[in-house]
Amino acid sequence: MSDRNDRLSVLKTYKLFVGGKFPRSESGRVYEVTTAKGQWLANAPLASRKDARDAVAAARKAFGGWSGATAYNRGQILYRIAEMLEGRRDQFVAEVADAEGLSKSKATAQVDAAIDRWVWYAGWSDKTAQIAGSANPVAGPYFNLSSPEPTGVVTLLAPQESSFLGLVSVIAPAIVTGNTAVVVASEKSPLPALSLAEVLATSDLPGGVVNILSGRTAEIAAPLAAHQDVNAIDLAGADPELAVELEKASAENLKRVLRPQPVDWAADPGTGRLLGFLETKTVWHPMGA
Repeated sequence: MSDRNDRLSVLKTYKLFVGGKFPRSESGRVYEVTTAKGQWLANAPLASRKDARDAVAAARKAFGGWSGATAYNRGQILYRIAEMLEGRRDQFVAEVADAEGLSKSKATAQVDAAIDRWVWYAGWSDKTAQIAGSANPVAGPYFNLSSPEPTGVVTLLAPQESSFLGLVSVIAPAIVTGNTAVVVASEKSPLPALSLAEVLATSDLPGGVVNILSGRTAEIAAPLAAHQDVNAIDLAGADPELAVELEKASAENLKRVLRPQPVDWAADPGTGRLLGFLETKTVWHPMGA
């Protein structure tokens, strides 16, 4: 019987996540992903402009059903994702340690914080209206009520340095309020994002609600910023020069833009990103006699 140490490793093939499926990039390109010390980890798909357009189409198709779901239902789906993240905790710890050059204990703390944050945002699903909505006093026999509604399809440029905690911190608040997302993973550390896709695919999350692309951030973000069917963009993962270019492109269809700023992803996130991609609908209704 052969020594098990002599067996060949089965290397993982990473793919994009679009519309609930795992396609290869239509360009057929890949790029090398390495550890913080420069050791080869995997070949990740190098997404193209066509992949970006396909992801937007998938997100738009999913928007009606996801935004129309009850807040309670969205919250339960996010809780289920957190349960599945907990079940694959060791895998994410290993990937974060490799990506960010952290010790196992520090990587574990990052992953635990990310799972806790996902749960925290899940709890906001049916509570956002309490802080973002209002009953407005008016001079007349009317009810005047304002309520939050999702903006639509949101592009999220994941943070470059925080491969998992930062990733969760931009995805969860965007989708819990009913938006659908096209996520551009960290360029140098995409593997935690691509593994998150496997969790999302086997959860109750409808296909297309979250779409994950890996590759060159600038190359993928440019067509997404200019895309007429993208309603908002989070520039967390853009450097200052790229952010300016993307903001100019986003002005063409009046996208909501969340500008990049220094963030301590381990700190209390507050409600800024939770409320960043919401519109306010105000309804006037006459009072009964």
